[in-house]
Amino acid sequence: MERLRSSKKRIIGLKQTLKAIKNGTVNIVYLANDADEPIKNSILEECRGKDIEIVQIDTMKKLGEACGIDVNASCASILKG
Repeated sequence: MERLRSSKKRIIGLKQTLKAIKNGTVNIVYLANDADEPIKNSILEECRGKDIEIVQIDTMKKLGEACGIDVNASCASILKG
């Protein structure tokens, strides 16, 4: 989780994460277990068949804190490179 906070190549949020997955630039996706099911399903569906590590985080609050932001986050990702 420390890697998520310190990485300069991170993105936070559903739209940015989905776009990066489609572009093939994501290495790791962090997904909050308490995010809405449609959000989780869209991320998991987009990752299917791609070599992307998926890390489950207990809550959106914890994921937001791990990202160093003051709001909840449903998902975040680390970019390749």
